[in-house]
Amino acid sequence: MPAGSHLAHARQPIAALPQRILLLENSRAYTSMLREAIEQRTQLPISVATTLAEARELLERESDWFLALTGLVLADGDRDAVIDFFVERRLPTIVVSGVYDDALRERALQQQIIDYVLKSTPDSIDYLAWLVQRLERNRRINALVVDDSLSARSYIASLLALQGYQVSHVADGQSALRMVEADPGIRLVIVDQEMPGMDGIELTRRLRHLRARDRMAVIGVSGSSDASLIPRFLKNGANDFLRKPFSREEFFCRVSQNIDQLELIGTLQDLATRDFLTGLPNRRSFLEQSEKVVAQGSGGDLTVAMIDIDHFKHINDSYGHEAGDRALRAMADILHAHTRREDHCGRFGGEEFCVLIHGLDAAASRAHLETLRQAVEALELDIDGRPLRMTISIGASRHSPQFDTLHKLLGEADRHLYLAKAGGRNQVRGLEAA
Repeated sequence: MPAGSHLAHARQPIAALPQRILLLENSRAYTSMLREAIEQRTQLPISVATTLAEARELLERESDWFLALTGLVLADGDRDAVIDFFVERRLPTIVVSGVYDDALRERALQQQIIDYVLKSTPDSIDYLAWLVQRLERNRRINALVVDDSLSARSYIASLLALQGYQVSHVADGQSALRMVEADPGIRLVIVDQEMPGMDGIELTRRLRHLRARDRMAVIGVSGSSDASLIPRFLKNGANDFLRKPFSREEFFCRVSQNIDQLELIGTLQDLATRDFLTGLPNRRSFLEQSEKVVAQGSGGDLTVAMIDIDHFKHINDSYGHEAGDRALRAMADILHAHTRREDHCGRFGGEEFCVLIHGLDAAASRAHLETLRQAVEALELDIDGRPLRMTISIGASRHSPQFDTLHKLLGEADRHLYLAKAGGRNQVRGLEAA
């Protein structure tokens, strides 16, 4: 396969991803507990069968199957028949067994069964629920394998693909750097050390210049016994290291642990930068991002607008605070939908929002804000059978020699917001000269 080429399977859009989970197990009590645990972690539909015949009927009736979890003790099939049943259908499968059998475990894992889990262990249900959630999320994560050996990188790529990742693989460091630069969705890179031209440690160092540790995990691999490789990889930016040969289960655990950490960091960053109620960037995050844009000297192609929901106290007093929260979330959804990729928006606090419009002249900025105002005016929420409608007032300011800092822009926008309120509300002020 040429350097930089993708594996045979195409990356599926999220909407097209299979959704259904099949639980095949003769213990109704265990199935009930497992189903409940999975439903708490995912929103995927789950179907239950107790025999191979029931499983066959379900699989034939629906086509949208994502994953199967199966026991091995069934009335109409022995353990070999159960494994063969799913392997033949190429359905990603987790085997859940009541008895540990090393030979059976080896056979199952060799036949592309994702995992072999003992249900007698105290934490098996929690582990299985986590595993299902991990596999479901993996389908939205792009991974890259870098190794000059076709057989080695194809093997690692196949392990990642079995776990649901969208995988590409390349033969050298330069190709890897080009792919990471071109694809911001790559969250995981597996890097072999022994490569001509650019070894794995040097590639890891360069990858870190492109993407930080909190955005992409890099795992080094090597068959060398050199004890210095591990600290050298880690000091140059790797998140982890695996020594060849490694077991499938070790590989899966290491990769999953690193991706879990990335997601945890992302969650913590969201908590620090996003408003809890609306999901929009919070005041601090909006100010930090907007300061950078203003500092770049966008000149006259920069508009800052302050937005306030009219008579919001009346909404809370008349409909209740829960309705007020719904109104804020609806306002945030409309604002988010009307914020272009090059712009920034955020919730300033209470019923006040802010948006920075980049690259539009005064007339286009006014038209953009007027479209936003009209979208909010057209919205109608159903609050226990009572219609709730709302309007917004908008004050805007333009970047100029007089208003050349974010602080000044916000102050001028706030002044125009006051004028919009005093002038009857439900209007845009500040760009009249356009």
